[in-house]
Parts: sequence; C-alpha cells; structure tokens
Amino acid sequence: MSYWFGNDNRLPQQRLAIVSYIIVGMVGVLLIGFWKLQVIDSDKFLQWAERNRVRSIPVIAPRGRMLDRDGRVLVDNYPSFSVLLLRDDPAQVEKNLPAISEGLGIPIQDLKEQLQQSRNLKNFQPIVIKPEASKADVAFIDSHRTDIPLLEMLMVHRRRYLPGGFMAHASGYVGEVSEQQIEASNGRFRPGDFVGKSGLERQYNDLLQGTDGMRRVVVNSVGKEVDHLPTQEAIPGKQIQLTIDSDLQQVAEQSLGARDGAVVALDPRSGEILAMVSHPAPDSNDFAVRISNEEWKALNDDPGKPLLNRAIQAQLAPGSVFKIIMATAMLEDKVPPASFTAFCPAYATFYGRQFKCWVYGKSSHGVVDLHKAIVESCDIFFYNVGQRLGIDRISYYATHLGLGHRTGVDLPSEETGLVPSEEWVQRVFHRKWYAGETISVAIGQGAVTATPLQLARVIGGIAMGGVFKQPHLLKDAPNVGEERFNISESTVEKVTDAMYGVVNEAHGTAGALKLTGVDFSGKSGTAQIINYDLRTRLGKGKQFKDNSWFVGYAPRRTPEIVVSVLVQAGGHGSEAAGPVVRDVVKAYYDKKMKKTDGTVTAENKENKRPSLGSAAPAAAIQPVLKPREPAVVERAAQSEDPQ
Repeated sequence: MSYWFGNDNRLPQQRLAIVSYIIVGMVGVLLIGFWKLQVIDSDKFLQWAERNRVRSIPVIAPRGRMLDRDGRVLVDNYPSFSVLLLRDDPAQVEKNLPAISEGLGIPIQDLKEQLQQSRNLKNFQPIVIKPEASKADVAFIDSHRTDIPLLEMLMVHRRRYLPGGFMAHASGYVGEVSEQQIEASNGRFRPGDFVGKSGLERQYNDLLQGTDGMRRVVVNSVGKEVDHLPTQEAIPGKQIQLTIDSDLQQVAEQSLGARDGAVVALDPRSGEILAMVSHPAPDSNDFAVRISNEEWKALNDDPGKPLLNRAIQAQLAPGSVFKIIMATAMLEDKVPPASFTAFCPAYATFYGRQFKCWVYGKSSHGVVDLHKAIVESCDIFFYNVGQRLGIDRISYYATHLGLGHRTGVDLPSEETGLVPSEEWVQRVFHRKWYAGETISVAIGQGAVTATPLQLARVIGGIAMGGVFKQPHLLKDAPNVGEERFNISESTVEKVTDAMYGVVNEAHGTAGALKLTGVDFSGKSGTAQIINYDLRTRLGKGKQFKDNSWFVGYAPRRTPEIVVSVLVQAGGHGSEAAGPVVRDVVKAYYDKKMKKTDGTVTAENKENKRPSLGSAAPAAAIQPVLKPREPAVVERAAQSEDPQ
C-alpha cells in the first residue's frame, strides 16, 4: 500500500512540472513575439497601419517651359486629370474591375494588362489607368467614392505645343516612360510618368523634368477623406531659353509650306540656331496624353516619314553646293592652280565615259575660270578639278570643312552624312575606288551625302575664314565647341566673291533672289535622285524630280546669318529652295532694322500663318502641313538641270 501511495504522490509533481515548463515556454514565445512585434518589426507594422489610415497621392511636377530667344513661350503646360487605381488590396481590385471598366469606358482586358505590367511594383504604389479623364469620368469617381474607394484623381500638367507641327522636330515630344526606363531610373520613374522622347524634350529632359511631390490624406474605413496631412510640394522643372527666333521660325515654316524638306538658319559667329524646320512633321500635341498603337503605326508607316528630322537626319547628295568645298580645296591645295581655266561645250569625256554639264542641250559655258564656274555653276570645270585633286584630297578637305561627321548639335540622333574615300570603299565594299567615281563626287553627286545643318555650318564656316562653331539650340549654352581649319584670306575672298556673284551678277544662277540693301550671297544646288539616262527612259515624273538645295548668307564677309534649305523633289535649286532662303534672310534684316515692328511675313503668301507675338495664344498659328508624296532617295552621277 505504501508503495502505491508513494507513487501517487510523485506522479502529480511530475505532471505539475511538465505543465509549468509548458506555461513558461508559452510565455517565453509570447514575450519573443511581443518583442518582435514591438521592437524588431515595429516600423513595418506602423507603415502598414499608416497605409490603412493615410493615403499618399503623388503631386506631379510641371515640366519646364521652352522660350524663344526673345522670351516668348514656345512650349507650355495645361492642367489636366488622370485616373489613379489604388492597389493596396488586390482582392478589392479584382472584385471592382468590372465596375471600373464599365464606369470609365476602359476595356477590362486593358485594365488587366496594365495590372500585369505593374506586377513588379509594390502594392501601395498606385498606377495611372486613364491618362486623360473626361468630365464623365470625374463625375463617376466622385459619385462612387463609397462603393469603389480604389479610384483617385491625379492632377497633371500636359504639354502644350504650337499646333500644326510648328517647330515639332526641334522641340520634340513627350511620351509615357517605358519599362526599360523605369528599371534604369532607380525608382525615379513610375508607370504612367511622361518623359522626353525626342528633340529638345529628350535632350534636356533632366532639366525640364522637375521633382514630384506627395499629397497625404487621412481616410476612414470606406476610403473617404476625413483629414489632410502636410503636403510635400512638387518642384517644377527648369525653364529653358532657346536660340530660336520665333519670327524667323514662322517665316521658314510658311515659306517652305507643304513641301517635303528642311530649313536651318544659324548665326555662324556663335553657332546659335535661329530656325529649324522639317516637313512633314507630326503635331507634338498628339503625344501629350498617350498616342494609340494605331496612330503610332500610321506615323511610322507613312511614306512621307514625318518622324524624320530632315534638318539633321536627311543624308542626301548636296549637288552643286559641294562646289564651294571643291573651290576651297583647289585654292588651298593649289591643284590645279588658281588661274586654271577649262572649256565647257556642255559635255566632256573622262575615263572613256561622257559626263554632261547642266546646260547640255541648251547652251554652253565656253571658257570658264573659277569665279565663273561658281557663278554659273559649270560642271565641266569642277569635273576637271576633281580629276586633278583625286578622291583622297577631296575627302581630306570635305572632312576638315565639316562633312562626314556630326556637328555636335544638342539634339539626339543626328546623322553623320558621308564623304567617300579610297579607304571607305575598301572597308565597306571590299573593292578599289574607281577614278570615274571621283568625277561625280566633284559636283556633289555619287556617294557623297550631307544634312542641311552640315551644309549651313560648312558654308558659314568658310565665309568666316575657317572658324566652325558648334551649332546649338540652348541659349547661353556653356562650353560651345569650335573647330578651326586654316583657310587663307585670299581663298576666302575668292570664294565669297563668287558666291556673291551667284546672286548679284547678271549670269548668276540665283539672280532672281537679289535683295535690295542686303549683301546677300549663296550657292544653289540641284541633286539628281536617279541618273540622266534612266530618267529619260522612265519619264520625268514628279517622283523623279531633283532635290533642290540653296545655302545663302549675309553679309558677304563675316556673315551674321546663314540659311540652308532642302526641298525634296523640288527641281531647280535657285527656283525652289532659293526663295525660302531669301525670305528668311529678308525677315532677319527687316527685324534687325525694325521695319516691321516685330511682325514679319514671307513674301510667298501661300499657306500664310499669323505672326507670333509675345502675347499670341498657341491657337493663333494654324497648321499648314498637308500629306505629300514620298521622295525617291537614290542618287545619280550626273547633273542636268539649272543649279
């Protein structure tokens, strides 16, 4: 009996000990959990609690404005609203998607795709599901705040550009940030953000962008705002002032009209670009909200290539404008000597092949020296110069005078053009250079190509005595580059006198462009896009018309303005491109002499736009662009039409 009673006394003690250990362990676990909750993870749970009570809505910073050189607004902003979707509770988002789709008129599949694209973002970060809210959208969101608390209005500042594609390629446009840009931004960009995609918007995006702020509000259990917390104000983007003169820009736009081409006006003394036009051009306002896939595809498939900035990207044969480079090379290299003359019967034979002058079948130039060759644009003279110089010497001078490489303009995607050489043809085509190809290059045909900006800089630099400033669009830009190439005063004098004769002498190819009271000089060019024999067989349809060039400047020495104009499929250089140059130069001097009180118009009244005044609204300028036929960009070896 005593054994059993003793055993009964021990058993409860063991049980009590086990229970005590369990209780102590549970208390320890609770204490550890309490420590974890209150100390280790306190910040995380506090943030969760705050997000249930406090809603953070971004405040979008307005982009900086763009002003012209006189302080007039070229690119501005206007207020708008976007629709935000709050994704804190994925279950609620999924439940309310059909109602949101119906209320905002967004296909439910589009909403699901947007959610899928933002899957890598944290749930507390809202996303933009409709960039431009209508009045009906605002009414829907306000009336459904209780049952659909997932929607918020976000005030944004949309870009406002001058309509009709005015300065569209220079200013560029904005667009929604891509996934790649979001990943590379280190948290700076969110889905739905807008950044510069082209032109100055892209080049100076970091200056224009600004820093977004944050608006914080206290909400109740159904998402209704009940209080406001201090707001972190947005920091607007910086305003930039451009070198563009909106008066000259307007004249250039309307003078070029509905034709495919480009206009560049710059001050060769500083490199400041006064006007830059490229037609056809899109309306940058179409990108200010969100362009549809169909519209984007239509722009890319358009044979007129409206997204191509012809001022810096059109790489075309420069035609007879290249003769100024040939003349400079001849005088500096002394091959042939400055006294060299050639007889022009309107054709000549080189390396067993006949090459024609542009006056072939109409007249001939007779005995021609350098001055007459430039003034009357004699091809035969420059064929002979090219034969004697050879392709590598031509390449040397053309490259050092500014062709074949980028100018360094502060715009993205500038093209280089091409200056052929023996090394180039060997590297690219793995063959030798044929001497007969030099004959074509000597008059700016064949393989040589240039952009309108390059030609403006080259001609302006030669007239400046070999000083080539870096073109730029930002006023007072720091560290403007400069290239120098030693050109003798004698060469500058002979070449500039000849370009003055092109416009002002009786037999000059651009005599109709003479300006009273202005020391206007220049050089015309007519570049074929298919060769003479082939065009004769196919017929002289518009699609085979020559590209028209004219580069003019004033005054004759140390010019203040140089204007380069390309009119694709325009025909004769002096007839199609020349009047545009004349209009811009005349407008420059009219404004300088204060003859028009700041209002200037082109002499060509077709597609006339109203003047840009300092207080003129954006809608004051009407679009002038019309659809145009595609241009053929093949080049030929001979010249046929007036230069």
